[in-house]
Amino acid sequence: MSDYDSADVPRVSGWAVGGITFAATIMVLIGVFQAIAGLVAIFDDNFYVVTRNYTFDLDTTAWGWIHLIIGVLLVLTGYFLFARRAWAGGVALGLAMLSAIVNFFFIPYYPFWSILEIGLAVWVIWSLTRPAAVRA
Repeated sequence: MSDYDSADVPRVSGWAVGGITFAATIMVLIGVFQAIAGLVAIFDDNFYVVTRNYTFDLDTTAWGWIHLIIGVLLVLTGYFLFARRAWAGGVALGLAMLSAIVNFFFIPYYPFWSILEIGLAVWVIWSLTRPAAVRA
């Protein structure tokens, strides 16, 4: 008999694997959306309506670069979630929170898109923090 007995290794439930796959898919989707929003802001400064007297008033090009960088990081992290890298779960949680916060501050510029992005980020956070339902 070997030192390694496969009966002692807990099996990961299909629900846990499905949750991670779902989170990875939505992460890639959010990343693409973020990158598109960033590229729009970089290429066309006048696309987004800038509200007056907004506390967090940044140039739309600056917002564009922020969105583009976060978008690329989200797509890469989603890819590594698909690849089942151990560190990708923690990074995905952090980036999903960062994406939600950035989009919260971006609401006055493009409300519908920002709220959609926040909702998707919260969905990713929920999906990654569900109990893994590991059974023996």
